[in-house]
Amino acid sequence: MSAESAADRHSRTLLTGYFLGLGTIMAVWGARMPAVQQAAHLGTAGLALVLLAAAIGMVAGLQIGGRYARPARLPALLTTGSLALTGCLILVGHGESLSALLTAALAFGLAHGVLDVAANSAAVRCQNAFGRPIMSGLHAAYSLGALAGAALAVLTAQAPHSALFTATGALLAGVAVAAVPVTRSLSGADRPAMRASDRELSLVPSPGKLWLLAALAAASLLGEGAADDWAAVHLHTLGAPTAASATAFALYSAAMAAGRLTVDRLTAAFGAPTVVRAGAILAAAGLTIGVAAASAPLALTGWAVFGLGLSATVPSLITAAGAGGAQAVATVTATGYLGLLAGPALIGALASATTLSTALLLPALLAAAVAALAHRALENTTP
Repeated sequence: MSAESAADRHSRTLLTGYFLGLGTIMAVWGARMPAVQQAAHLGTAGLALVLLAAAIGMVAGLQIGGRYARPARLPALLTTGSLALTGCLILVGHGESLSALLTAALAFGLAHGVLDVAANSAAVRCQNAFGRPIMSGLHAAYSLGALAGAALAVLTAQAPHSALFTATGALLAGVAVAAVPVTRSLSGADRPAMRASDRELSLVPSPGKLWLLAALAAASLLGEGAADDWAAVHLHTLGAPTAASATAFALYSAAMAAGRLTVDRLTAAFGAPTVVRAGAILAAAGLTIGVAAASAPLALTGWAVFGLGLSATVPSLITAAGAGGAQAVATVTATGYLGLLAGPALIGALASATTLSTALLLPALLAAAVAALAHRALENTTP
């Protein structure tokens, strides 16, 4: 094994840890948010403001990260972003007023956005060094971290949320500090500068194609938001018991994680356009059947198939954008998160005007749109 290949493997392992930690933090944050609301005596409107502050901070952080995530700066952004995010998690855990939580949530979102862009930009560079797809495997680590964080929140449900936030933040901050020597090697500053080949330059997406990638990311992440906020409610409307209803999102997440563990091999064999198109078709069909059947077992299966089908989409879109640099990654990521944030509210509005089952056909239709446009978006943008 060459020294370079060993360094690339170390970078991959390190980035797996960053994605795993980010998923854990976001799951802990989301799962214990009702306890945060209760501790600060917030109503629904107050909690909505806190979540909006986090969303605004995240979008700003994505843009800041895209502007500064140059190769030599990636180690600093990864380390400072991690320490800021873990510190803000602790602050959120101790917030006892609306003003304190708004400040902490805004900072939390800002750190999240910076870290997200830095991690994905580093992942694109790492994948280029490997010369084969590894992005989906890294995103699988995020999904596994989210499952671990959700399980941790359940196991500590009787403990104060401040203790959980503090312990999680302190532990992951310590890991980030311990990883600093390895993180520094990600910059590639000690390697001779290489001139981009014609092949590499041809992969850079045009402005029109970049916005198409961003739109497909928004469509895909709207589906993730739908699963997060509405899957359990959907099962409940079908008469499923509480335990079964709560299982819907867990099945979706587990299927997505499992899919991402295999997508890299499929992409290497068949190409990103084919894999994303086939997965999106599977997602659209699975959710449509699960919603139309009005059966709890079929609904659970539908949500799982939906997660499996969408598992390749976002990692492939970010990979395609990565050839355009960190700002392109930020554009696709930020637009995608707008879909994630706006999707649940849009589905709620449609459900109020029609029925929840009808409204949930929206993410299925958007998955079908992703399938229809996958080849146009991804052709000539991925190796």
